[in-house]
Amino acid sequence: MNRTRIYTSTMAKYSIVVPFHNEEENVTALYARLKQVMEQVGDPFELVLVDDGSNDRTYKLMEEIAAVDSRVLVVKLRRNFGQTSALAAGFDHASGEFILAMDGDLQHDPNDIPSFIEKLEDGYEVVSGWRKERIDNFIMRRVPSRCANWLMARLSGVDIHDFGTTFKAYRREVIQNIPLYGEMHRFIPALASWYGASICEIPIKNLNRERGKSHYGIGRTFRVFFDLLTIRFLLRYMGRPLHFFGGFGFLGMMAGSLISASLLGMKVLNPHMNVMDEHGPVFVIGAVLIVAGIQMLAIGLLGELQVRHFYSSQHPAPYTIDRIVRLESTEEQSMMSDGD
Repeated sequence: MNRTRIYTSTMAKYSIVVPFHNEEENVTALYARLKQVMEQVGDPFELVLVDDGSNDRTYKLMEEIAAVDSRVLVVKLRRNFGQTSALAAGFDHASGEFILAMDGDLQHDPNDIPSFIEKLEDGYEVVSGWRKERIDNFIMRRVPSRCANWLMARLSGVDIHDFGTTFKAYRREVIQNIPLYGEMHRFIPALASWYGASICEIPIKNLNRERGKSHYGIGRTFRVFFDLLTIRFLLRYMGRPLHFFGGFGFLGMMAGSLISASLLGMKVLNPHMNVMDEHGPVFVIGAVLIVAGIQMLAIGLLGELQVRHFYSSQHPAPYTIDRIVRLESTEEQSMMSDGD
């Protein structure tokens, strides 16, 4: 049985991508607010609502919305893949020239969307939201966030204050060139800067969660710090991993070779000396440095092969889709009737 219904619609200028996970109390309210704001904007738009493996009535409500509004596209994932993968699914199915992303918990105010659109129309390719006046828990959220944002700005060279918020806007051609996996959605500005995208930041409101339970915790903060190391490596060595691993490998081989050459010279000058008895630890260190250096060079070469594969092959999506739902527009229905 085919469980996927796919309908095309008139190309939208703006696509609003919203991932949901167990947000049954917020789906309808957010849809109503987004609809009101985007209708005031006046240009063609679509709402791409992604259900990230919810086990409550979130998907059912999204399906009911899509049944009455052809501007709503619902993407249902087979399980909970995480926010980054849900956003990737939304980006992949968005048709708009400009793509905006936001959370589904009503902590992002749809009334800020015109400010994003204004900056996109000014020519910026990435517009990032800045929760300038945060209302989160000071110890559990604001302090770790400030530390992470400060480090990210220094490591990436992108001078913005808030990498963590999902509320951002992109030109389609930019976001399509950025591979998303893990927790990488928060580092899109840093990755976009690698591609030469123009980036700006605008203040946004940070609202209290009205209903439902937060999915964020201190555990995610620790994962972000590990991702910082990944981003730093990607930004500097994504296209040349041998320069990173090869440098350590060369130093290790040189140090090991110097130690071995010194021990060999001592043995030549003193044939009766037992190298292992008198300099055993130094001998072992030299041998380990040489072997480790060779291994680091091998890792660098393997990394170069992976980079070549990255740029010459298609990559599987970090999600699997259960179904896609969209109502046929009036124009499509009339076209199909004419065809019959």
